[in-house]
Amino acid sequence: MKVYKLKKQFNGYRRGTQFYLVSESEFIGVKEFVLRTEDLTHRFSINESELLKYFIFHKEIF
Repeated sequence: MKVYKLKKQFNGYRRGTQFYLVSESEFIGVKEFVLRTEDLTHRFSINESELLKYFIFHKEIF
């Protein structure tokens, strides 16, 4: 599982907050990513441009 951190504030979450990448999918060239908060209470779906703009890869855990 991949862990991402916020580069800057996004949807009310502060910079540095960690998220787990739960799912990634692609349909006709449009990539969509599902992220969950570290405590697994909230989840949201973002597109590739939002992932690149607001998040940075932190580490991969197994």
